[in-house]
Formats: sequence, structure tokens, C-alpha cells
Amino acid sequence: MSSMEDNSSTARRRFIAASFTDALGQGVYVPLTMLFVHALTGLTLTAIGTGLTLAGLGALASMPVVGTLIDRFGGKRVYTAALALRAIGFALYPLAHSYPAFLAVALVVAVAMWAAPPSQQSLIGDMAEGSMRDRLLAWDRSLRNGGMGFGALAAAGMLALDGSTGFYAAAALLALACAAAAATVATIPVRRRTAHRRNAPETRGGYREVLADRPYLALTAANFLIGFGYTAQAIALPVFLTRDVGLPGALAGGVFAVNTALVAVLGVPVARAMARARRARGAALGTAVFAASFAAFALLPALGGGLVAVLIVAIVYTAGELIHSAPAQSLSVQAARDHIRGRYLSVYQLSWSLCRTVAPVVLGLLLDAGTWQLWTVLAAAVLAGGLLLLRTERSSPRT
Repeated sequence: MSSMEDNSSTARRRFIAASFTDALGQGVYVPLTMLFVHALTGLTLTAIGTGLTLAGLGALASMPVVGTLIDRFGGKRVYTAALALRAIGFALYPLAHSYPAFLAVALVVAVAMWAAPPSQQSLIGDMAEGSMRDRLLAWDRSLRNGGMGFGALAAAGMLALDGSTGFYAAAALLALACAAAAATVATIPVRRRTAHRRNAPETRGGYREVLADRPYLALTAANFLIGFGYTAQAIALPVFLTRDVGLPGALAGGVFAVNTALVAVLGVPVARAMARARRARGAALGTAVFAASFAAFALLPALGGGLVAVLIVAIVYTAGELIHSAPAQSLSVQAARDHIRGRYLSVYQLSWSLCRTVAPVVLGLLLDAGTWQLWTVLAAAVLAGGLLLLRTERSSPRT
């Protein structure tokens, strides 16, 4: 085996280890966010919710800067810095008892969390090309789901500890996990694929070049629409299953666990199967399966629901996620121009960020409207996103 192959194999192993550790920390934090911050700071839930929203808006505004930093310093350095900042933020949460201190820590954590996906994907772009890049993206998705699942189990165990002990343990675990992931990423042997010289192309084009790339903007708009299908699982589905279908809360949580397990186990095999199709067509097929699952969810209350029926529909939903996510994520990385990949991926990340920002309000209004309105609008949104993907097919990369 050549020295280059050795470095490539070492880079992949370290990347996979860092990705899993990163996801483990997110699995602890995401389910506990409000309770975690409330226990550590003593602030009211209203104040925390407002602060987290403000922090999210601040992180949203930081994305153009993140893209510029990725292109200047590389995905590896920015991803390492994002993980290190997150470790610092989690370590400081127990000390943030005043509201300004809480806002500062929340902003640091939010910026670090939102900077991670584009910098991580840019790192993958530097590490591999073509089918190997697709496989690394698939491994990352599967490990992320597995890591978040284990993290959620750890979070549940910490909640069982007396008083605030579990939350302090969570803060320590989060800080250590992010620090370990940052240290691992820093040791990944990778050479950037684009030389950054004075008067290099990215210094002349910048975001103007990204905004002039209409096919990529169409991909971003499609992802914004399809993103509502993903956010509905965490925000709207538990309410729908307990309120409209009559499922007990514990079983509704089990549906999420089934989805997480299936994505973790089947992510890589499905990605390999989808690699045979053009990415735009494969992602559009996923939106059609998504829409079919939404139609089935809408019919569940009228058909009497039941756990078996819910699980069947949830499996169809998961199939849509698996079919769509692999080619869609690969397409967002492959279609980005190498010399300003960071800016491209930061613009693409904005579609996720905007969707997650407005989804609670939109999905809440649709839930209040009735039992079927939510799923009708979601089906229309994902299908519209699928049509946008198909319109970009001619300009989409084949490899």
C-alpha cells in the first residue's frame, strides 16, 4: 500500500471517529436543550426560549462569514474550531447564571453548531472525490444517527440522576465529547484540493459567483422545501400521533427510535444502491416516497390508527428519508465549485437553518388547522422540491 493510500485510510478512520463523537454529543444536547439550560442557569423557560431563538438568528447571520473562513483556512480548521468552540460553550454553561452570560454562551454554541455541517462537508470534499466522497457522506449520515441515538440514551440515563447532578454530568460529557472530536479532526492528514494564492479565483468571485449559479440556488430552494419533511418528525409528528391518532407518548417516542435505528443501519447500503442513479433523480424519488408517507399519515386518524399501522407508515417515511438524503447531500457537495466550496456549502446550509427557524411556527399553525392540513401541505412542499431537483438535472454532476 502506498503512502498516499495509508494517509487516505488514516484520514477516513479519524474522520469517522470524530463524526461519531460529535454526534454522540449532539444526541445528549438536542433532546435536553431547554431542561439542560434551565437546570444549569436557573433562568425561566420563557427567557431561555427567547435567548435560544436570538442565538439561532445570530448563528444564521454568521453563515456567510463561516463560508468565507472555510475557503480561506479550509474545512478541517474551521470544523476543528467549531468543535472546540462548542466544547468551551458547554463547559461555560454551568457558570452562565446572568442573562447576558447565558446569551453569550448560547450564541457561541449556536454559531459553532451551525458552522459544523458546511465545514465538515468541505473537509469531506478535500478528503475524497466521486464515489469515495459519496461513501464518506453516507458513513457520516449513518454514524450521526447512531451517535445521536446513543447520546439520547445517555441523556435519558442522566435524567435519572438526582437533582441537577445529571445536567452537570451532561455538561461535562458534552464538553469532553466536543473536545475529543476537535482533537481528532485536527490530526486528520488531508491536503486541500485548491491552492489558495494571492489573486486566486475565490478572491475575485466570492458570493457573487455563488448567487449567479442558478442551478445551485435551485438546489438550495428545493432543500428548503424538502427540509419541512425532516423537521416535521421532531416537531409535529409526536403531537399528531398522541393527539390525533391516540398513541401513548412512550410509543410515539418509539417511532422516532425506529427511524433513527433504520437510518443508522441502512444509510450506507441505500447510499450505495442510489449511487447507480443520477443524484437529482434519486433525490426526487425520495421526495415522492416522502409524499406517499404524508398521505398515509393523513389517513391514519380516519382508519383508526394503531401501532402496527403507524410503524408501517413510519417505515415508508424512513425509506423516503434514506432515498432522498444520500443523493441530495452528495449533490450539494459535488455541485459546489472547489475554489469557493465553503461559500457554496454555507449558502446551502442556510436552507436548513431557515427551515428550522420558521418550521415551529408553520407546523404549529398547520397542526391547529386540523388533522389532514399538515400532511397535505408537507406533501405539496416536498413534491415541489422534487420538481425543482429534476429541473436542475441537466446541470447536475453525474459523478
